[in-house]
Amino acid sequence: MEQTKREIKGGHFLVQGVETKDVFTPEDLNDEQKMIAQTARQFIEREVASKREAIEDQDFDVIVGLLKKAGSLGLLAHSIPEAYGGLGLDKVSKGIVGEEIGASSGYGVAHSNHTCIATLPITYFGNVEQKNTYLPKLASGEYLGAYCLTEPSSGSDALAAKTTAILNEAKTHYLLNGTKLYITNAVFSDTFIVYAKVDGTQFTAFIVEKDFKGLSLGPEEQKMGIKGSSTRSVILEDCEVPVANVLGEVGKGHVIAFNVLNLGRFNLGSACMGASKEALRLAIQHTNERKQFKKRISEFGITKEKVALMAARIFAAESLQYRTAELIEGALGDLDDTHTTSEIGKRMMEYALECAICKVYGSETLDYVVDESLQLHGGAGFIKEYPIEQMYRDSRINRIFEGTNEINRLLVPGLFLKKGVKGELPVQDAIKEAINQLKTGQVTSYSGSMARERAAIESIRTAFLALTGLAFEQFGPDLEAEQEVLIKLADIGIELYASESAVMRAYKSGDSLQEQLATTASESSFNRVKVVTEELLAGFPDTEQVQGLRSLIGRAFTKLTFSGRIDRNRAIAGVVNENGRYVRLA
Repeated sequence: MEQTKREIKGGHFLVQGVETKDVFTPEDLNDEQKMIAQTARQFIEREVASKREAIEDQDFDVIVGLLKKAGSLGLLAHSIPEAYGGLGLDKVSKGIVGEEIGASSGYGVAHSNHTCIATLPITYFGNVEQKNTYLPKLASGEYLGAYCLTEPSSGSDALAAKTTAILNEAKTHYLLNGTKLYITNAVFSDTFIVYAKVDGTQFTAFIVEKDFKGLSLGPEEQKMGIKGSSTRSVILEDCEVPVANVLGEVGKGHVIAFNVLNLGRFNLGSACMGASKEALRLAIQHTNERKQFKKRISEFGITKEKVALMAARIFAAESLQYRTAELIEGALGDLDDTHTTSEIGKRMMEYALECAICKVYGSETLDYVVDESLQLHGGAGFIKEYPIEQMYRDSRINRIFEGTNEINRLLVPGLFLKKGVKGELPVQDAIKEAINQLKTGQVTSYSGSMARERAAIESIRTAFLALTGLAFEQFGPDLEAEQEVLIKLADIGIELYASESAVMRAYKSGDSLQEQLATTASESSFNRVKVVTEELLAGFPDTEQVQGLRSLIGRAFTKLTFSGRIDRNRAIAGVVNENGRYVRLA
């Protein structure tokens, strides 16, 4: 199976469909993966949940204690090789832990930040001495970590950073000067991955310890949410960093910064998906208990529809997360100390497009679910006593973390077109084939289970390719500056990946509930794509070519209709309400 995964290039789903054997799902989890899920879930339920008020009050001693407890259970060590004190688990297991921890909101941010972007730079790009020095301590929780990239004048444009690193006369230390902004876990971190420009030009990563001379912290930021994670500025004033603490190569910090963020985006998607499940659980609990007009709120039709739509959206998010997890494992699973920085960077970049989708779809799924859950709580949802109030505030940052959703959307078509230019994907051939199919009215014929839904996926893919071709014809190399167009192409690509992941999972399992969830998810994606397609076409001049493509895509879309929505969604809600939570086969 691993070899099959390795042959699937990043972005492949945009040019061609997949077979069920190529889609990893939660139902494919092995016993070890299920065990770590249970360990993480029990830790949250037994250790973290009872301390919600202390975490929200920013009692950082409690948070540090929980992180060290997590370390003792191995929950900080999943992505660190066994040779350096970790568990050396696969990326599916990494996603599993991220999902379970995500349900804890504020604490989860502190935990995930430590295990992902604060630890992985050393895991993948550190030399043997650096790994021996830091990784065992980061795995156990003896050391806690932070990641320092953002600056007052540079956020999304990370390479515009102004922090400098100058080698001292003795050539023993670099002197770092600058300020890093909004640094998660700052107040209790022992290590900081800091990016600075050597001699003001060469963007480089450094491992900086909290006790290094010249490092200090700003005051705690007063945040809207995620109060369980410290957020402060990290101030560097002639901060003395030994030359041995240069991470990777001088001038190659961008390879570390951006590729680690790819995994951070994947992990954030897992965390948001886990939090979405918790928000839905809170909604179900409340609507099953509270009555209006002598009926439980859960019995009303509009409540059932809201619950079904939330569950279907979570099903799609869960499906694309696990699909991506196995793809990433196929690319990174065999990396070790013998691989070069360049090769590691290339492997980590392979599924950057999918990771961006995980981040966007996961964070927007969470925002949607917490908003609907709070609505179903009524006035109670606005009261601090109820956990959904905190979840609503905590969720908002996720569309900004790890690169804004706008930046991540721009990555989707951008990376896709670059892969076409490099010959890694047959983009031009796929565009020509899509346009030919629209003109001739050819459609792939499906029969049996999920036939309509699989046909809808193909129509979305065809529309994406044809519209990409139109955009490139209109703007050529200048397309990268047409952000309004790129964002809408991204939206279509994201809905394609989400609906295909959900439908192929259900088709693979043959489970009736999964088929209902996938149909509702596919219907939502299909309707969204129709709207975005019209918005995109309306952005072009009203030429004969644009009119023709509008007609062709419209004709393809009208061949597909969904039905039975009310009964289907009521059936989904009935199962979810009876179980009191989102359920899956695994």
